[in-house]
Amino acid sequence: MNHYCLTWIENWCFENGWSEPFAERRNEFWAFPPNGVMPVPIPAQVLHHLKQENGLTTHEKVGYLTAIGASVVAIVSTYLLDCPMPLVAAFSICAVIVAGLETED
Repeated sequence: MNHYCLTWIENWCFENGWSEPFAERRNEFWAFPPNGVMPVPIPAQVLHHLKQENGLTTHEKVGYLTAIGASVVAIVSTYLLDCPMPLVAAFSICAVIVAGLETED
């Protein structure tokens, strides 16, 4: 799951004179520094600052809403069906979503 939006990175690069930002891997961004001929990773402090400024990405919001929705549906289904299996399914869905939301810092 992406924890940083490429638009945030592009805006920061434009404001600070960096050029041609790209994502090497998930959540690892590179760009050419001012007057640079070789791309370097965008500093982790910058990424953390951008995350604090902008909050959650669209992917993260969808993940949280999916987990909440699955939990609510499972609770109602468990009550109506008198069966614990919807809760088990919701638990597995939420476990996958939480694993995706973990940061790798």
